Amino acid sequence: MDKFQTLINSDKPVLVDFFATWCGPCQMLAPILHEVKEELGDKVTIIKIDVDKNQQLMSGPQFQVRGVPTLMLFQKGKMLWRQSGVLPKEEIVKIVLDKIQ
Repeated sequence: MDKFQTLINSDKPVLVDFFATWCGPCQMLAPILHEVKEELGDKVTIIKIDVDKNQQLMSGPQFQVRGVPTLMLFQKGKMLWRQSGVLPKEEIVKIVLDKIQ
């Protein structure tokens, strides 16, 4: 939890993927996020949070993740964007670049 807070409070944008291993759409999103990372490189950190292993984090008042996959973009501790569901790589890249510019 402390490591997570440190990450999202950094100057570098952090894209968080709240996922579950049993979730079909989450499995579809994984290779898309890999492509997003390849395209954006060092502009963003991408981390995955398994909701089953991090119940307290995902259900807490700060995040309230109700469905997976849920993507959240943070910078300097502020949530810049949040979206549930699978999005195409191009859309994720565009949103991230728009939010961090």
